[in-house]
Amino acid sequence: MRFPQPYTLKQIATIIGAKFVGDEHLPVLGMNEIHVVQTGEIVFVDHPKYYEKALSSKATVVLINKEVECPAGKALLISTDPFTDFNKLTDFFKPFQKSTILVSPTAQIGANTVVQPGAFIGNHVKIGANCLIHANVNIYDGCVIGDNVTIHSGTVLGADAFYYKKRPEGFDKLKSGGRVVIEDNVDLGALCTIDRGVTGDTTIKKGTKIDNQVHIGHDTVVGERCLIASQTGIAGCVVIEDEVTIWGQVGMTSGITIGKKAVILAQSGVSKSLEGGQTYFGYPAAEAREKYKEMSALKQLIAK
Repeated sequence: MRFPQPYTLKQIATIIGAKFVGDEHLPVLGMNEIHVVQTGEIVFVDHPKYYEKALSSKATVVLINKEVECPAGKALLISTDPFTDFNKLTDFFKPFQKSTILVSPTAQIGANTVVQPGAFIGNHVKIGANCLIHANVNIYDGCVIGDNVTIHSGTVLGADAFYYKKRPEGFDKLKSGGRVVIEDNVDLGALCTIDRGVTGDTTIKKGTKIDNQVHIGHDTVVGERCLIASQTGIAGCVVIEDEVTIWGQVGMTSGITIGKKAVILAQSGVSKSLEGGQTYFGYPAAEAREKYKEMSALKQLIAK
């Protein structure tokens, strides 16, 4: 998430009430999670296991809960609770905006696009030309939709990420300040849910077609010309490359990559990255022919 204008390190430290290490005039351009953070941005880390990864990332500023040696060219924000302070920054730069009407006056809607009665279009949404948004679709603030997109009833774009930190008193939510981006020529079925990125974008690329009742988690990227069948559940931070086919009731864990032109057969469970150009089946998902051989061998053992 990029800020509307550069802020200095000292200004950011003042917003969250943190001590800083580094040049107080250092420009800070935005904030992001570690897997997408870029130069000029803030990343947060609150566990020793990930200190080195955060300190060696592309981030210019590391929001951290321990005083450590500051890498050359970077800065530190020292916080007792980086998770909470990251939320404070999200609230500051992307505060919740209440809506009072179904279609926000700040929404931009392209030529020949039809918005059916009962659809909700939030603040600062951008919708391209020749789209069809059916009744009772909910498009949350900041979503971006390209041209020639069809979205069927009951679909929700831009709900918060399912991202929590366990505390002694319960679960603490990481607030979402990212977007959902739907590119040109995408079809979304009824009752789909596509969560916004925490600080970046959840993206559905050109020409992809998604069936009814599909869930796509935060910061996931679905490539071009993919087919995703009903009741598939895709966790956050997944990368699905171009021309992948995913059949019904497939489930995927977070942070994996599905290679180009892979096919995942129905009711498979995907727990690790899969190479492209192959067909997969089962749980854990494996190359389909090998999986069928395993099942046949097991059946023969049981029969004996």
